[in-house]
Amino acid sequence: MIRRLLIAGALVAASLSLSLTGCKPSGGPQVTTLSGAGSTFAYPLYSSWSSEYGKLHPEIQVNYQSIGSGGGIRQVSEGTVNFGGTDAPMTDGELANAKNRLGTDVLHFPVALGADVPVYNIPGVTAELNFTANALAGIFLGKITNWNDPEITKANPGVNLPGDKIVVCHRSDGSGTTYVWADYLAKVSPEWKSKVGVAASVNWPVGIGGKGNEGVAGFVRQSPNSIGYVELIYAVQNKMTYGQVQNASGKFVKADLNSVTAAAAGAVESMPADFRVSITNAPGVAAYPVSSFTWMLVPRDLKDIDKGRALKAFLLWGITDGQKYTGNLSYAPLAQSVVDKELVLIKTLQY
Repeated sequence: MIRRLLIAGALVAASLSLSLTGCKPSGGPQVTTLSGAGSTFAYPLYSSWSSEYGKLHPEIQVNYQSIGSGGGIRQVSEGTVNFGGTDAPMTDGELANAKNRLGTDVLHFPVALGADVPVYNIPGVTAELNFTANALAGIFLGKITNWNDPEITKANPGVNLPGDKIVVCHRSDGSGTTYVWADYLAKVSPEWKSKVGVAASVNWPVGIGGKGNEGVAGFVRQSPNSIGYVELIYAVQNKMTYGQVQNASGKFVKADLNSVTAAAAGAVESMPADFRVSITNAPGVAAYPVSSFTWMLVPRDLKDIDKGRALKAFLLWGITDGQKYTGNLSYAPLAQSVVDKELVLIKTLQY
């Protein structure tokens, strides 16, 4: 039975487990179950993929838990799941640790492009605000504390912003969404880079923690004068107001399929062999600056050959036919040149 995706206004993140293709038909083929865990950023995509793939291949079930990228990296490294989901590429140290534990490499396969957006709840303000790089860095550093701060008002002429205190919400769990947000802030703010840095979990100078994209979205929806950051689909599905962000060319850009695709344009041609690349604050007047690839983490070898073959087939479908399901979920599809490189890497899987 398919468990419908619920992106609710709860302050706790869902540890969502998705069993997507139903029961084994009487007298039918043996069912192979794949387990995955990680990114809440990519959970809606894996939900859709698992459902659609299950219709084509009822002999394969895919269970995916939305526990955050940090949890996905940890579980795939420990071998407790067959694949992980992350928006923060594994570090060299994490890759070495995983290889020591598993006896094989963990590979990064980009599966789509997404974006972090600043969501906010300001009573009486319905405008889509413009956020400068300095405004976002200042808010999340705790240096800009009121909505009518000059750094915010100068970018939003004609908008009557109140003098109320800004209530900041951030992720409390290890999160690829946080990694992308922090990666962007580190590129635009030397103070953020030196004091906070870039990681899936950081020591926040200010704010309240919410678990998962679900938790942050729920907190902002319920809390007047609040701001947080969530993956674009969570803002869209919750009908939340989110702002435009100033990019490296000085333009205020709203996150959508075109602006996220534009952010990846430069990286596509120079994609590293291991696919670990950052596209935050990318050049180009049309680029949305808080964009990222999201990756499926796949061991090069699996002891269970049936699971290995099922995983390889699911991954192959996802980066080819599965790309047609990205747009409706506010993800941008992969460029064909990236897919072509992934098809070469898939051939190195030892199952």
